[in-house]
Amino acid sequence: MKTASPPKIFLFSLLALLFLFLNFKNTEIQIPKSEIASPCQTDNTTFLSGEELTYKLYYNWNFIWLSAGEMTFRVIDEDDQYHFSVVGETYESYDWFFKVRDYYDTWVQKDNLLPIMSIRNVTEGKYRLYDYITFDQSRQTCANERGKAKNDIRERKSYQIDPCMHDMVSILYHARNIDFTQYKTGQSFPIKIFVDKEMWPLNVKYSGTEQGKEVRDLGTFNTLKFTPEVIPGKVFPEGAEIKVWITDDANRLPLIIESPLSVGSTKAILKSHKGLRYPLSAKVK
Repeated sequence: MKTASPPKIFLFSLLALLFLFLNFKNTEIQIPKSEIASPCQTDNTTFLSGEELTYKLYYNWNFIWLSAGEMTFRVIDEDDQYHFSVVGETYESYDWFFKVRDYYDTWVQKDNLLPIMSIRNVTEGKYRLYDYITFDQSRQTCANERGKAKNDIRERKSYQIDPCMHDMVSILYHARNIDFTQYKTGQSFPIKIFVDKEMWPLNVKYSGTEQGKEVRDLGTFNTLKFTPEVIPGKVFPEGAEIKVWITDDANRLPLIIESPLSVGSTKAILKSHKGLRYPLSAKVK
């Protein structure tokens, strides 16, 4: 049986957090325009420079959970900018099956968290990609260079983008700063990102609170839950639901992401954290 490439799909889905799967379908419940969180106005109240979050990645195949790798998110201070650094790697013991070494770097303005520049440099099995984007938010354009490596650029192109456009990393930090108290259970919020030469409209459903969610090796937390809806196909089976839990406190830390696939399923669990802006008050034991 031919399987999907689990680490590749999963490392991308982790970045998605987290709100970024690319095959969303429109939900029936829509929020009035006045209630939609503006991607242009992001007041950062959730994180500081020095924050570091590490996730352990699991793949389930034929009822066996495999510990596949880890992904670490770092926030680095660079004067009037934040540098978001994301590194995803499979464990050496998993490399024989499918080796992943993914590096994502995005620079954003501190005052609005909008991206200025992003670099995606990935090695996933035999697949290689170097993807360099510079954003001109004022002119609503971006310039993109793509190839197999930094010294092997094969495509250069500019694109028109919508106002206040995010990339696949900056949107994570923007989303953490959304005031979810304005949403009712079952409501959805729209987000757009530019990735892989396209703008992608996303809808994510807020599924309410869940008390006492257990996180392996970290404890029990009060959480907010989100359920992105996906289109079934090669990656997702019929009726698939992605589930995301974040801390119900001022940090808004993503704790767990669960996603079924057409072959197997995946899970990301927060393994460690440091440099948090606030005490982790969502932890109950």
